[in-house]
Amino acid sequence: MADTPDEDWLRQSVIDTALAMSRSGLSPQQSGNVSARFGEGFLITPTGMDYDDLLPEDIVAVALDGSVAAGQRIPSSEWHMHAGIYAARAEAQAIVHAHSDYAVTLAVMGLSIPPFHYMVALLGGRDIRCAPYATFGSAELGRHAVVAIEGRKACLLAHHGQIAFGRDLDEAVKLAHEVEILSGQYWRALQIGEPPLLADDEMDRVVVKFHGYGQENG
Repeated sequence: MADTPDEDWLRQSVIDTALAMSRSGLSPQQSGNVSARFGEGFLITPTGMDYDDLLPEDIVAVALDGSVAAGQRIPSSEWHMHAGIYAARAEAQAIVHAHSDYAVTLAVMGLSIPPFHYMVALLGGRDIRCAPYATFGSAELGRHAVVAIEGRKACLLAHHGQIAFGRDLDEAVKLAHEVEILSGQYWRALQIGEPPLLADDEMDRVVVKFHGYGQENG
């Protein structure tokens, strides 16, 4: 069980986020997983448990090397991806992995999302890459995800789904929803033909504009 109120709150927030993802359809049938950075590691949903049954003590504390203290649940099989991203990206404070419909559709085809719309830049770069396929839960998949998400806040995972990170759980989920929206829009555009793409210099400008966008930035 958590030792401090802050940890209790974060454990419950991980559960609430997982439930919200499932109920919104972002991660249907309890697929995907959720984590939040904590201390020298992170807190992550356990493997093989229904989100509706989760209690704060079921959330697993994992070190960045994957070690787990005795007496805890078994962590999500995708802990490699979470650990790799936390180790590589200091700004990542929360991560969500989802099997959302349109993201999966593109990922099955091995398609990245190109700059067909300026909102692609919200995820941090000119495109949203698709990481190569590797078996779920493998260290290899974790390595592929870290490379594909470099310079970005999200990526697709071939024949699998998507993963996104944010400054907190709310932002991570919002970005995952944005990936799903863009995936659906790109898929629809492809039904008509290859969409024209925005130029690299324009996408670079939009990335900068998004970096300073919002009330908190004045």
